[in-house]
Amino acid sequence: QLQASGGGLVQAGGSLRLSCGASGRTFNSYTMGWFRQAPGKEREFVATISRSGGNLSYADSEKGRFTISRDNAKNMVYLQMNSLKPEDTAVYYCAAVATRTMVGILTTARHYEYWGQGTLVTVSS
Repeated sequence: QLQASGGGLVQAGGSLRLSCGASGRTFNSYTMGWFRQAPGKEREFVATISRSGGNLSYADSEKGRFTISRDNAKNMVYLQMNSLKPEDTAVYYCAAVATRTMVGILTTARHYEYWGQGTLVTVSS
């Protein structure tokens, strides 16, 4: 089970840190990802992190602004979002998929097995 939190209302240029907690004792068996869905749009990839935390990938629009990280001891994955823009407004979802390798990452939503409930981020101009 995944539980995302940390969303809220922020002005353009501001920052937010999203958190996602996972239940269970095998968190380090899962590649984790963040996705978002804006009203009227498809769910889109934001960032992913491998089981080890050593392999990362970001959507082009988030590179240099967002940072994904994980703490396997705490069963947590985070998304630090800086320099937020109004177009970042969306519901943000964390997702997990069991992977065999420590360095595997996945950028496609349909590959993920488990999803959190989402947390709303609203960026005002």
